[in-house]
Formats: sequence, C-alpha cells, structure tokens
Amino acid sequence: MTDFVHPAVLFILGALPIPFLKGSIRKAYLLLIPALAILAVFTMQPGSYGAAQFIGQELLIAKVDKLSIVFATVFTIMALIGMVYALHLTRAGEHVAAFVYVGSALGVVFAGDYLTLFLFWEGMAFASAYLVFAQRGGPAVRAGFRYLMVHITGGVALLGGVILHGLATGSLLFGPIEGGMGVAAYLILAGFMLNAAVPPLNAWLTDAYPEATVTGAVFMSAFTTKTAVYVLARTFPGTEILVWLGTVMALYGVIYAVLENDCRRLLAYHIVSQVGYMVAGVGIGTEMAVNGATSHAFAHILYKALLFMGAGAVIHVTGLRKLTELGGLYRTMPLTVALYMVGAFAISAFPFFSGFVTKSMVVAAAGQDHRALVVLALTMASSGTFLHTGLKLPYYMFFGTDRGLQAREPPRNMLVAMGMAAVLCIAIGVFPQPIYALLPYRVDFEPYTGVHVTESLGVLMFTALGFVLFLRALDPENTISLDTDWFYRKGARHFMWLAEKPLARYEQAVSDVSETAVLPFLHGTARAGLRIDLNGVDAVVSGVARSILRGGGALRKLQTGVVTHYALAMIVGVIAAIAVFAVAWQ
Repeated sequence: MTDFVHPAVLFILGALPIPFLKGSIRKAYLLLIPALAILAVFTMQPGSYGAAQFIGQELLIAKVDKLSIVFATVFTIMALIGMVYALHLTRAGEHVAAFVYVGSALGVVFAGDYLTLFLFWEGMAFASAYLVFAQRGGPAVRAGFRYLMVHITGGVALLGGVILHGLATGSLLFGPIEGGMGVAAYLILAGFMLNAAVPPLNAWLTDAYPEATVTGAVFMSAFTTKTAVYVLARTFPGTEILVWLGTVMALYGVIYAVLENDCRRLLAYHIVSQVGYMVAGVGIGTEMAVNGATSHAFAHILYKALLFMGAGAVIHVTGLRKLTELGGLYRTMPLTVALYMVGAFAISAFPFFSGFVTKSMVVAAAGQDHRALVVLALTMASSGTFLHTGLKLPYYMFFGTDRGLQAREPPRNMLVAMGMAAVLCIAIGVFPQPIYALLPYRVDFEPYTGVHVTESLGVLMFTALGFVLFLRALDPENTISLDTDWFYRKGARHFMWLAEKPLARYEQAVSDVSETAVLPFLHGTARAGLRIDLNGVDAVVSGVARSILRGGGALRKLQTGVVTHYALAMIVGVIAAIAVFAVAWQ
C-alpha cells in the first residue's frame, strides 16, 4: 500500500496522541490530521489495496472508486469543519471519539470486504455513543445506552447476514448482492437500514442526537446515516422496497418535525426526511437516481452540519434548546442567524443553494422513471422542510417573542466553522459542476431551467404564505412526541424486571443447590481419585451471574466507567467477531 494512504488510519492512529497535547499544539494537530486526510483523498487513485487472506477468504482493506471517493471527500472536509467548530473544547475525550468516529466512517467507505466493513461499522457505533455520554447527566447517559443497544442489535443482524452470505457465495468481498433477496440479504439490509434511520428503525436518531454534546451532535449529523446511504448504494441499488421506504421517510420526518419543540430534535427529524430522498434514489437505481442520492448526501452533510452548528451555538451561549424558551436572539447573534439561514435555504432547495442542485436530481430521476406518486410525495416533503427548518425554527429561535435572554455570539472558531460550511453550501449551488464531476456516473442534468426554477420558487413562496397565514397554529408546545422508541423503552423495563426478579431468583436457587449439594459431592469424588474440582469454575460463574443479575448493580456501576468499559467492550467485540468468522469458515 505504498501508493495509498488510508485516511482512516490517519484519524484512528492520529487519535492516540491527542490527550498528551496541550494548548495551541493540540489545536494545530486537530486541524493537521483532517487536512492530511483531505490531501490523501484528493491524490489517491482508483484500485484495490491491502489484499490479504484470512481463514481461506480474500480480504480487501481498501477499494477505491468514484463512489468511495465522493463520500470520502465530503467526510474529510466535514471532519476539518467539525474540528474547527470544536477547537474551543478542552476535554480530550471528545476529540479522540470524534477522530475514531470519522476514521471508522472512512474505513467503511473504503472497505473492500464485509469483515473489514463490519469492524469499522461497530467502531462507528462505539465512538459516536461516547459523544452522547460525554454530555453527562441522566438523560444523556440513558439516551447513550439506548443508542448503543440499538446499534449493537443492528450490528448483530449485519454480522448474521454477512456470515450467511459468505457461506452461500464463498466470498466476503463487498459489493452488489445478487441472486435474489434471501435471509442473508434481508439481514444485511436490516443492519444497513437501521443506520440509515429508516422507519420504524429511526427513533434512535431523534432520541440520541439532541442529547449529545454541542460539537458531538454536529459530527453525528454527518456520518452515520450517510455511511448507511453509501453501503446501500453499493449493495442494493435498484431495490424496489427502498423507493417506498425512502418516500415514507421523507414525509415521516417532516410530519414529526411539526410536533417538535426541541430545536435539535426538530433538526434530527429532518435528517430522517432528507435521508429519505437518498434512500429513494438508491431504490430507483438508475444512473441519475444514484447520482442524485450521492450528490444529495454530499450537500446534506454540509448544510445539516451548518444547521446543527447554528442550533448548537444557541445552546452554547444560552443553555436552552426548547423553542418555547427562546426568541429575540437576532439582536445579539446576527452572524449566527445569517449563517443558519444559509443552511435553511440549502436544505429547503432554494435556487443558488446546494440543495437545489442535488435534491432536484432525485426528484427528476423519479419523474424519468414514471413515478408520479413519488415525485408528489418528495415535493410535499420539500415544502414541509422549508416550513419547519427554514421558517418555524428560525422564527421561534431567533425572532418571535423576546425572552430577554443575555446572549452573545459564540466563540470565533464556531463562527469560522459555520462560515466554511455556508460558503460551500452557496458554492455548490452556484457552481454545481465540480460536485457533478465527482459523481459515479456521467451527469446529464441541468438544474437551472426556467421551468424548474419557477416551480421551485412557487412551492417555496406558497409555503411561506401558509406559514404567515397559519402562524398561530404552528406555535410550539412543550410536549413530548411518542415515536417507535416507546416500544423498546417499555420493553427494556420489562426485560430488566425479568433479569432482576425471576432470573435472579432462579440463579440464586441454582447457586444454593450447587453450594449445598453438587460441590460437596464433586469434592468427595475428587478426593476419591477422580480429580474433579470445579469449585473455582463454579465460583467464577456464580460470581459473574450474581454481579449481573442481583439488583442491576453492575449496570449502575457501568455509568461511572464509560471509557474503560467501552475500551474493553471494543476489544472483546473485535475478538468475538473474528472468532465467529473463523468458526464459520472452518
């Protein structure tokens, strides 16, 4: 791999020195690694790198083509912007987690085999979970555990599908799944769809992202769901069910955004909506549709990060995130308002902003494929996006009733990062050809036609008129919206009751029988010459079982040692995954 520098290695190994660096040296280092990663992506050539043999299977650490390069390009650019936004942080843990998170996402993008993909896939889950835990406090810790458990479940489904797929095909190489949708394909698809936040597997996103740290939420908005779009485009292009799931996503996120009072939860629901366009594009599967999904992922990473940075700036200076508690900030935060609105216009697909030249490609591809219902639904979702992200949220957060909040502009590095993202949102909208040149297929699409511009402006202006006429009806309320996470929240309570009551009592009964009857018998037979002594094994098993099942004490202690436990869990998970593959292919 002498002619290829893996950007994932730069980030993951680059995370190791961060805790030992201080002050300006650390800040320079945090910017240097993303800059080197951008250079590595811009200079790499298509090809396969790092081929190896493992348990009789060919592994490919990195496969470079146009699809992987376009995602790696925006991932490394976003890493640089995110690091600029986070420069003011003094806690090294968040920087380390962000580096591992970005590196794992890049590892997935370049993975040439399913084993490599799976290991980086799980690395993303653990690293991003830390960004939720780092916020501290009860809500964040609970959300972090839910987030982690959901993603571990998705990882198990993915691993099961990969093993079955490998046994059926004899190959672990990562690529389009052919030969119909069997059990293996459905398990892999389920694992990918969970990370893409496809309903009903979406609630982890809107549960965890609002509870993450201010800077952590910016990184999380950029990588997990878009990595899922990448793997769907790689493995399931043209899968019909994705067209309708993506269309439902686009509307689902918009509808739930109507109900939201938390500014970051509202933005999180619009991630679900916007990723729906990408999933639908992958499902349509034509060259224009895949180009549209890819380019929209590129644009979405930048403008959604800008929106989360704007909301994060408000949270940073006020400590508030509910729309019912905000208002009147335009006087003291004018730069933040202006930069936020660039992201709002971009996500709403205004002409001369990035969303206009990417989102419209997906809609046009649906039209070319004679899917009138999909075109209508996606257009409605676009109108709803402008209504809530472009009008409702900024109105109640920055304008509206003046709450007399003592606010100010956020630190300069946060404004610089927002400015970088805003410039790219405008540049892509005005000059779309550079991003079109990166796309996996030749682009035959012209966004700036009279008909398209007129139609788009008509939809947007009528949406604005509706906002003005029905403003009172859109007033946020301090309520909680029930989503599909209700099921596993309730289910988790019942599971814990089962673990702490019936199972704990059963374990105690088995332990009592073992200590009073079985062990004395075994000791006696050992002394008789059979040389059986299971006392040490039983003590270990019994001790572990009691620590887990008696009162949930081990679970409560886990909250005080998140970093240590996660490091151990990561090591055990990697060893377990390798062992499963080794056993499966013996």
